[in-house]
Amino acid sequence: MGMESMSAGQVYESDRSLGEYLLFHYGSDEQQFPWENGPKDALHFPTRSVLELVDQDSEISSALDLGCAVGRSSFVLAEFSKRVLGIDYSKSFIGAAQTILEEGRLDYQFHEEGTHWVSSSAWMNQPPDHISFEVGDACELRSDIGEFDLVHAANLLCRLPDPMALLSRLPELVQPGGQLLLTTPLTWLEDFTPREKWLGDGDSASALKNILQDSFDLEVEKNLPFLIREHRRKFQYSVALGMRWRRKMTR
Repeated sequence: MGMESMSAGQVYESDRSLGEYLLFHYGSDEQQFPWENGPKDALHFPTRSVLELVDQDSEISSALDLGCAVGRSSFVLAEFSKRVLGIDYSKSFIGAAQTILEEGRLDYQFHEEGTHWVSSSAWMNQPPDHISFEVGDACELRSDIGEFDLVHAANLLCRLPDPMALLSRLPELVQPGGQLLLTTPLTWLEDFTPREKWLGDGDSASALKNILQDSFDLEVEKNLPFLIREHRRKFQYSVALGMRWRRKMTR
């Protein structure tokens, strides 16, 4: 079955998608973009979405990684936080992240050209023991999930069937004084989000800021390019809006 004929949920459970995301999260520069000239500043987005936004001087005891996919950003968050919970809707993505956490590596394949695939391994040296992963729906998070010093949600918002379900929950998830690291390319597609649930009317960034500003203060705003390889001559290049918000001290 081609990805064009899959439902939104099936896309993220396919072997091809799993390979693309493992490459996106753990692949080397050469694997992700095997050409001399090109947008190499867009590589390693799961790492940069944390490092380029986080306030490292703030105390972070707990972090929630929403839409963690295959887990690279959760491992980066573990460098700053004493406890990290990674959640993703995809069972295959969470299974991959859990394998890397438990075994330190996971073998996979990514597409080269035509029927040719390349074998590779996603790996982490000495994975930390203060990370946990679970399957979950960002629109319907469990009621006992608690509060966190930091919530990271990278390129998740415009892939949700109801973005407001998450946005309205965020003030409960981030402790007063805590950080919200949010990135999104604001790529609305009806395959994922019904049109009536899209934010704004041609200016989603302003709509998003208006929603968050009652409970959060905007501290950092910057553009974060990212590149997803489909095969060695085809890539998805996008520019995400990256923001760090600080939860206001008053409820």
